[in-house]
Amino acid sequence: MRQLSIILSLVALLQNLPTIAQTSVPENTSQVPSDAIQQVTAVKWMTNFSDGKFYPEKLLSRAELASIMVKAFGLNKRQGVSKENLAIPDVPRSHWAFNDIQTVLKTDIMKGYRGNEFFPNQKVTRAEALAIFAQAYGVFQFPDEAVNDILASYPDEKSIPTWARKAIATVATEGFLNTDAQGYISPLKPVTRGDMAYVLSKYLQRQQKQPETPEVPIIPNSPQTP
Repeated sequence: MRQLSIILSLVALLQNLPTIAQTSVPENTSQVPSDAIQQVTAVKWMTNFSDGKFYPEKLLSRAELASIMVKAFGLNKRQGVSKENLAIPDVPRSHWAFNDIQTVLKTDIMKGYRGNEFFPNQKVTRAEALAIFAQAYGVFQFPDEAVNDILASYPDEKSIPTWARKAIATVATEGFLNTDAQGYISPLKPVTRGDMAYVLSKYLQRQQKQPETPEVPIIPNSPQTP
């Protein structure tokens, strides 16, 4: 009887192990400030899900990124949008992001793959997302030496793909780049909604009109400044 009681106790303990593990390990919360998310949702560059939550840790697809870029940079007003629609085998007219994907391709902000396919559901790396953002913003044509100097302070700068180095140097110079607590860019990791919200919030702050310099009142009978 005593042996059965011990066995039952062990079974109960094993059943509770997952719960113990869940309560002892903290959740992986986003490092993105909540105000960054509020800023980009307020201007509708990004939106919450139907349940009202933003889910900053969710990964971005190419179709989602295309839609965000069109909204943030007004790409639908740029030259080239009036061109004839492109034939994209994996993005039919019925696709929810059809117009946005046509726009980013016509404006050369994003590129298709072999066979003119877009792969709308494919997840995007941080290097790709930052390069696409910089393409819409305007990539600074730094000489290679300057690019290397700008990126040298990041511990993992050697892992940045060659094709993305000027773009990421541009984003870093403009103060749009978010890193982890150790300063890692993590260019090959998938980009999250929170990552993109951070970059867009910094860009939005740059776009906001600065307060005008107040005029100095003229005091009667005072000498005028030339």
